[in-house]
Amino acid sequence: MTLRPPAAERVLIPGPAGAIETLVEAPAQVRGIALVCHPHPLFGGTAENKVAQTLAKTLRELGYAVLRPNFRGVGASEGGHDEGEGETEDMLAALEWARRRFGDLPVALAGFSFGAYVQTKVAARLAEANRPAQRMVLVGTAAGFVTGARHYETGAVPADTIVIHGDRDETVPLANVLAWAQPLELPVTLVPGADHFFHRKLHLLRRIIEAQWKH
Repeated sequence: MTLRPPAAERVLIPGPAGAIETLVEAPAQVRGIALVCHPHPLFGGTAENKVAQTLAKTLRELGYAVLRPNFRGVGASEGGHDEGEGETEDMLAALEWARRRFGDLPVALAGFSFGAYVQTKVAARLAEANRPAQRMVLVGTAAGFVTGARHYETGAVPADTIVIHGDRDETVPLANVLAWAQPLELPVTLVPGADHFFHRKLHLLRRIIEAQWKH
């Protein structure tokens, strides 16, 4: 009989704009804290997104206590969409909550699409506070002009960041991500045949992350 991991705990974390609904999953032995951010909330993105779930499961199995918050206005999270600014503040508040619960442990940041963009901002804030993230995983990173007439000025990230993109992504063109990554000399792992949501390719995300994890 295979034992399934316990269901994610659903908590409400106090944030700058009100409650932040967050799914929390932790292994028996916690080696770090991981924060996973979902895609754009105005286009159906939630913490239940399949890519976000895959990131959470992979990081939990690597030994991290994983937080999967809903952005403002999603589920029971209060406030309204703030183009990544308020969302960054919320993620920092969630991390402080996690440190109080699990201890001052190394932090891993993972995000998908708009969530990846937010994580670049969270990483910058942590670095400014001299508490840099241990590792980052960015999937389908929002960069440049993307579907929906949105534009992202995606910031720099550490050289060991794991960046994964699908070659059939029609939401965030691969060219956008390469244009962002090139001046940073940042390798991009390409998944052949993968669209933006990695339909039927989620198992490859897990395989890539596990193969490239160094901690």
